Amino acid sequence: MKTGGQLIVDTLKANGVERLFCVPGESYLAVLDALVDSGVGVTVCRQEGGAAMMADSWGRLTGKPGICFVTRGPGATNATAGLHIARQDSIPMILFIGQVQRDAREREAFQEVEYRRAFTEFAKWVAEIDDPARIPEFVNRAFSVAQSGRPGPVVLALPEDVLREVVENPPTSILPNPVPVIRPGEPEMKDLADRLSRSKRPVMILGGTRWTDQAVRQVEHFAARAQVPVGCSFRRQMLFDHTHDCYAGDVGIGINPALAEEIRKSDLVMLIGGRFSEMPSSGYTLLDVPFPAQPLVHVHADADELGRVYRPSLAINADPASFAEALSALDVETTPARAERTRQMHQAYLDWSTPPETGPGDVHMGPIIDWLRDELPDDAILTNGAGNYATWVHRYVRFRKFATQAAPACGSMGYGVPAAVAAKQAFPERLVVAFAGDGCFMMHGQEFATAVQHKLPIIIIVVNNSMYGTIRMHQERDYPGRVSATELTNPDFAALARAYGGHGETVEKTADFAPAFKRARAIGKPAIIEIKLDQQAITPTRTLDQISGTGVKK
Repeated sequence: MKTGGQLIVDTLKANGVERLFCVPGESYLAVLDALVDSGVGVTVCRQEGGAAMMADSWGRLTGKPGICFVTRGPGATNATAGLHIARQDSIPMILFIGQVQRDAREREAFQEVEYRRAFTEFAKWVAEIDDPARIPEFVNRAFSVAQSGRPGPVVLALPEDVLREVVENPPTSILPNPVPVIRPGEPEMKDLADRLSRSKRPVMILGGTRWTDQAVRQVEHFAARAQVPVGCSFRRQMLFDHTHDCYAGDVGIGINPALAEEIRKSDLVMLIGGRFSEMPSSGYTLLDVPFPAQPLVHVHADADELGRVYRPSLAINADPASFAEALSALDVETTPARAERTRQMHQAYLDWSTPPETGPGDVHMGPIIDWLRDELPDDAILTNGAGNYATWVHRYVRFRKFATQAAPACGSMGYGVPAAVAAKQAFPERLVVAFAGDGCFMMHGQEFATAVQHKLPIIIIVVNNSMYGTIRMHQERDYPGRVSATELTNPDFAALARAYGGHGETVEKTADFAPAFKRARAIGKPAIIEIKLDQQAITPTRTLDQISGTGVKK
């Protein structure tokens, strides 16, 4: 005989779960009890939003569903912060929510929420398990849904009494469902080869999920052989080596104008794996909606995404890994002119991604990023949330390897710190560095305590300009000189790190950064490096005064 809680844990183990993230709650005590002797790692978090973001980061970097457990009501609604990221970013994740007991349902009992109504916009599938004997069926299906087609989060509500109830004849073995592989058809690949051979100005844009290290390398080899310039969709830069001769740059916020122009003038745009939504498409301006001016080949694992926004000239329903395998076998003709264009586009990227050496104030981010680019190992994992500070990472860091980036394409603040915690637990042998603005850090910075508790030596770089910088930038552009609701009074972040039991450093001059980072890396504890950045240094190329045109300084 087994309880529902034990069956939950058994099915997780059958699906290869090594670790889960949670904030404990009385609504799923039976699961917590079953975890004691299970061998499954449990990361105890400080807020459900942070726990869900950790599960997202795990799914983003490993390709396997990140697992999160939270309690009912406020715990569940807190977790929607991470659930929304996983949904928009196509990340496999399963959120388990403790629920009120069955005999109290539909009475608005203590912390009761009807998740099948409330959470449908946040997840691919939302269900409630009302029979403990069906737990393996529901949980196995959750893994299938989370990983199949376009990946995404699944929500399972677990009534408290279902978890305590005993199943007298549980299954003797639980076998996980296979994830269907979606291979491209031979006619579609032949059509693509013909189009590529005729094309003079092709562009390939990589995005989405369901990639593997092997698939990334196959695309790199094909691009070199066929002389096709490659861009990476917003916050998917780890899908192509930035030093590769065919890399053309980041297709996201603040795209290199030269790359944007090449996409507009292309005679064959290939979107591989991604949806090309608002941010990578520059507000749906790079391709016309619904009929692109450029011939479009769209490859996606979910047939519902093909033609949803853009009508493709050629639609290929395939997962990125299977498509990359088929692509590597294509025989495609190229020309010296195409090779020269590819070379020029890569050089334009190198020029665009060379940071400025100076700027307002005593700390200049350009030399800091230059130093980090030389210092960080190729397999270092970089995480961040959202804010103008992230421009320094996305424009100027040159990613080299797969599974080295965890950043929310949906633009959620607060993501960097919890993402770094999960990244370090998934890959303990690798260096993990999180970037956060001061506003961004304070949204889920309490998960630094989780890093300390679990002895995870992550390094967090807090770029502190004492304001919500992105909103202030827009404010100065649209309402110059009229500052409202964007100024911040912050703690001493280095002292905060020490108060939590970690290591803290403060950088007030550019030359202070390198020795501070070396000390943080050597000490072997979670560390925060606070960079005091002048408010005028709002972007790499323009100050607040230049944006507002007023000359007024705060």
